[in-house]
Amino acid sequence: MKKIICWWSGGVTSAVACRVAIDLYGLDNCRVIMIDTGNEHEDTYRFKKDCEVWYSKDIEVISSIGTKFENIQEVWEKYKSLNVATGAICSTHLKRKVREQWQESNEFDYQVFGFEFEKKEFNRAIGLNLNHPKVKGIYPLLMMGYDKHKCFSIVDNAGIEVPIMYKMGFKNNNCFGTGCVQGGIGYWKKMKIDFPDKFEAMAEMEHKLTAMKGEPVTMLKDQGAAAKNLAKETGLKWKQYVFLKKHVDYPDLKTIDDMTTSEVLPLSDCNGFCGVNDLVQRTPTEDELNYIDIND
Repeated sequence: MKKIICWWSGGVTSAVACRVAIDLYGLDNCRVIMIDTGNEHEDTYRFKKDCEVWYSKDIEVISSIGTKFENIQEVWEKYKSLNVATGAICSTHLKRKVREQWQESNEFDYQVFGFEFEKKEFNRAIGLNLNHPKVKGIYPLLMMGYDKHKCFSIVDNAGIEVPIMYKMGFKNNNCFGTGCVQGGIGYWKKMKIDFPDKFEAMAEMEHKLTAMKGEPVTMLKDQGAAAKNLAKETGLKWKQYVFLKKHVDYPDLKTIDDMTTSEVLPLSDCNGFCGVNDLVQRTPTEDELNYIDIND
């Protein structure tokens, strides 16, 4: 008898990882848990109910919303930041720290994560186990050789409709309430076209945080040679920053309209480890992101 904790993030990969874990280790040995950010698409909760039927088991919910924070915006405003050196500030405080607090007060033998079958996910798993041994992570999708495409097929064969965000052209199912701060340029260009109200709200949040901090706070950065050289010459890292929309106090900084259109390629499903990829080379999407030094 083992105590297996299966983390369900709302995406197809974590959903299948939980199902595989139940099949491998037994229904009574597994607890399936969702960390709720209070910022998910309403269809995520429909998907949750369908998965509960599929598993023959309830998915438990834990959250810091309503206790430590009222909403995700409060996290950004408290830390005057969107992304830091270790990843998204919201993922850190609404997912990773919640999971770590749970970990310290509960017994378990292993924790299941939905890292899919591809090279960077193997590296994430190795990095997680080397640098965070207390987690005792196991990875059913890597064990079974299931990539995201296979996970979609498994969910479809189970007669379950995938979360609607995938059908809308997004590559993961995270934080539709505001949009994902780690979405990248292609993601936010799509948000501007398809969901202009969400785009505008996030653009205003960047401006609000900029006013609070006294210097630009953005999600994105320009990796072009000219922007890099300017930042180096002036000693001002924010010369590389890219706003969603033009800021009157920083008219020389680019907006996403000035950036080359790119495909919608967000990062991995948000599980509280988006910034703990110790052995992973940055993906093209990550290179677009503005990771502010945690000591700034």
